[in-house]
Amino acid sequence: MRLRTVAFVLLCLFGLSLVWAMQPTRKRNISRNKPADKRVYLVHSDQLRYDQYRNGDAQILVGNVHFRHMGANLYCDSANFFEQSNSFEAFGHVKMLQGDTLKLFSDYAYYDGNAQIAQARYNVILKHRQSTLYTDSLDYDRLYNFGNFFEGGKLVDNGSTLTSDWGEYHTDTKMAMFYYDVRLRNKKFYLTTDSLYYDTRTSRAHIVGPSNIISGTSHIYSEDGYYNTKTETSELFGRSVMKDKGRSIVGDSVYHDSKNGLSHAYWNVVYVDSINKNKMTGDYCEYNDSTGYAMATKRAVAIDYSQKDSLFMHADTFKLYTYNINTDSVYRKIYGYNKVRAYRIDVQAVCDSLVYNSKDSCMTMYKDPIVWNNNQQLFGEEIRVYIKDSTIHRAHIIGQAFSTEQMPDTVHFNQVSSREMLAYFEKGEIYETDAVGNVLIVYYPIDDADSSLIGLNYTETPWMKMYLEKRKMKKIWMESPTGTLYPMTQIPPSKYFLPQYAWFDYIRPRNKEDIFNWRPKKAGQELKEIKRREAPKQKLSKKGEVL
Repeated sequence: MRLRTVAFVLLCLFGLSLVWAMQPTRKRNISRNKPADKRVYLVHSDQLRYDQYRNGDAQILVGNVHFRHMGANLYCDSANFFEQSNSFEAFGHVKMLQGDTLKLFSDYAYYDGNAQIAQARYNVILKHRQSTLYTDSLDYDRLYNFGNFFEGGKLVDNGSTLTSDWGEYHTDTKMAMFYYDVRLRNKKFYLTTDSLYYDTRTSRAHIVGPSNIISGTSHIYSEDGYYNTKTETSELFGRSVMKDKGRSIVGDSVYHDSKNGLSHAYWNVVYVDSINKNKMTGDYCEYNDSTGYAMATKRAVAIDYSQKDSLFMHADTFKLYTYNINTDSVYRKIYGYNKVRAYRIDVQAVCDSLVYNSKDSCMTMYKDPIVWNNNQQLFGEEIRVYIKDSTIHRAHIIGQAFSTEQMPDTVHFNQVSSREMLAYFEKGEIYETDAVGNVLIVYYPIDDADSSLIGLNYTETPWMKMYLEKRKMKKIWMESPTGTLYPMTQIPPSKYFLPQYAWFDYIRPRNKEDIFNWRPKKAGQELKEIKRREAPKQKLSKKGEVL
């Protein structure tokens, strides 16, 4: 019985030993959970001594001192090693190497092995991959992988130099955070700010305060944005401003590429050309400072403030092209597309599209254009308005030309229709009108004695020239005219208005805010397209002779 009991016990022990042997994973887990060795080890020193009276319990190390701590090697000329507190002071040619990517140099350092913090002082250099940080005071935290400098620092990265009064550099994320009197400079730009985050991996600077960027002739002001020093591109927010050679662009967000000179701006955008005294606004604008091209759309407005009274124009889209840029013969063309409305105190206009050429100061309006000057209305197939000395000089109406003048009683209208018409202005008022081709005239002469209407003068002529003074007819010349003067009480109803007559007062812009309110002509009042005669096409015989 006893033998059976002993045998049973031995068999159980043997089984337990087999179970234990078959579980290597548990053994590995036990060894893995062993606490890391945080002790600072002295690897080498030429001399070692104690001086209890001067250095307390410190070990005094002199000559080629070498420490090792948790994967880092630390070297210096001499040191005070405090073995009990797991720390040391290093003097002379201090160097800390961590792997092959991080190097820290200084004249003096205090290292706390428990906190894993190195306090480096005097001529400090921190090298991490392609970035180098220079300072006189740096605390480097190995546990959280960042260095903190507080007596001025300089970071050199990929040709860019970043300086500030104090800041941080994170070796794990390669992010630098600089504060107070921050300056970022390379060969192509210069940035100044109070706060800046810089990603050395992408060479991308994050602006978080009032900042100025100078690049050649361009100047950028922003309080929130990004600038890439490699690609020279900017992403700017919060009403950032860009200026270059008298031109500026501001918007809620602005994107700029310095290499090709292209800028894009979004929402509440204002583009200003202070040299030519004009500007464009809209919710989207773009500008190329190398070609002089600009575009505005989404509530786009073009403003010319070169005159005493500013001219406001609205269209779906405005485009500006610059020709012979950077020469003495530079000129510009502005194109307005779709539903153009313009307002100035002395002149208003409506058309489908227009082109303004600064070379001859001519603005050409297409497709049902109408121009108003005080109580004068002009319309036709195409209208060309010429500007001289910042005021309207003349207007040329081509195709189905019609001029209407509303009389002071607002009931009667002087009218002229012709194939072509020219109107000349002085100081903003019309003083001469020329009508050419199939001229029809409805005119109300005025009695100088009491300013009453004498009658209605209906005239037909192939050509007419009229001079006005203070908006009243002074002289008139006509070629072979035929007509009739009807007394006011004997005017036939068919003679009050010419066949082409229309008074588009309901379309006329009333102020600069009204340019956004598109009001089309009433149905049936659009100009009818007139097909022009074309020369017959010539045919050639087989021998090449004209048939």
